[in-house]
Amino acid sequence: MVKAALRALTAAALCVLPATVSAPAHAAPTLPLTEAVAGLPVALESRDGYDRNKFRHWNIGDDPADGCNTRAEVLLHEATDPPAVGAGCRLTGGSWYSYYDTTVVTAAGSLDIDHMVPLAEAWDSGASAWTAQRREAYANDQGAEASLVAVTARSNRSKADQDPAQWMPPAADVHCRYAAEWVGTKLRWDLAVDEAELDALEQLALGCPEQTVAYEPAP
Repeated sequence: MVKAALRALTAAALCVLPATVSAPAHAAPTLPLTEAVAGLPVALESRDGYDRNKFRHWNIGDDPADGCNTRAEVLLHEATDPPAVGAGCRLTGGSWYSYYDTTVVTAAGSLDIDHMVPLAEAWDSGASAWTAQRREAYANDQGAEASLVAVTARSNRSKADQDPAQWMPPAADVHCRYAAEWVGTKLRWDLAVDEAELDALEQLALGCPEQTVAYEPAP
């Protein structure tokens, strides 16, 4: 009887065990925006030696077998109504929501894929010291939702290579989200901010008390 009871208790314990150890081993850090901003390294920026061609893009993407480059893969991933995919990964139809300016777009050719932290800004902030391979990984990063975003060409070209001290999306109600995605991208890639950028982010964070930032360091 005692052995039978012990066996029953052991079996019950084994049934419970998986539920107690199922937490992910590498959960992405999640911080309030104010704390995330405080964790950014601060440094002087320099554009010496910058050339957009030093960031190879768009490459073959995350799935070399799909015949689509990174740009097309991002468009497919972010479509609110999936487009048809033709030969050579030509996209027809579909629709997208450009959150910078709250605009619905129904033609893939009217969209730009924006680097949340522009290539020139990344160079200024630390990428100038990277290898060519790491710069290519940055320019094609699909490992974080915020790294690359499909937006109207108009809003992307208005932004150009400016940081949040110089430019914010025209839709004011997305500023908290934009600040969080900017900060998350800089933390993911260990990129610095300059003093003006830091001041702007601190002011934005004060106005976004409920906003959080989740990020995983880039491989």
